[in-house]
Amino acid sequence: MIFEPNHIYHIFNQGNNRGKIFFKRDNYFFFLKKIETHVLPYGDLLAYCLMPNHFHLMVYYRGNCQGDSIAAALEVTPTVTRAGKPRSFNDSIGIMLRSYTRAINNQEKRTGTLFREETKAECLTKPVKEPPLCYNSNGATTLWTNFSEMEYPQTCFNYIHNNPVKANLVKHPADWEFSSFRDYCGLRNEKIINKTRTLEFGITQ
Repeated sequence: MIFEPNHIYHIFNQGNNRGKIFFKRDNYFFFLKKIETHVLPYGDLLAYCLMPNHFHLMVYYRGNCQGDSIAAALEVTPTVTRAGKPRSFNDSIGIMLRSYTRAINNQEKRTGTLFREETKAECLTKPVKEPPLCYNSNGATTLWTNFSEMEYPQTCFNYIHNNPVKANLVKHPADWEFSSFRDYCGLRNEKIINKTRTLEFGITQ
């Protein structure tokens, strides 16, 4: 994955062979803590949705430094390597998924990979010649047709929050506990979501 500072990315992956990645309610909360540890030092989380067999993150990438974002309030900083160099965002995402996999393998008494080998990251704030596709899962269909550069982030934001409805898990996005929709409609106020950054890009619920 290639990340350029000051752009929004849609980051997503799913279970290997479309298998489950969340087995218990606590697993979702554990993964959110992983996001706080491994994503927020590098970017602002604008939206997310954790589904039984895949996840979606919408992240504004600042670069390998804190900046004046929610990361400072959470007192999270990029981890350094043994050589003393800042760890890249790519590396941090990989560590997040591998450490989560180890915990789930231990919980479920299983072995092997949990996620697909390649995590996808599509830039939403740069013109694209061919719009990317999202994974189809549990009946959810692809979302991209032809959108302008300004429409693209809003369309992805809406898609992420409506994913549980399209997968027939709930009737309304607010009914799904494991997405940021509730934070945007005033039912919850999680500290990991940066609503200010979302508004800067004109993205609204």
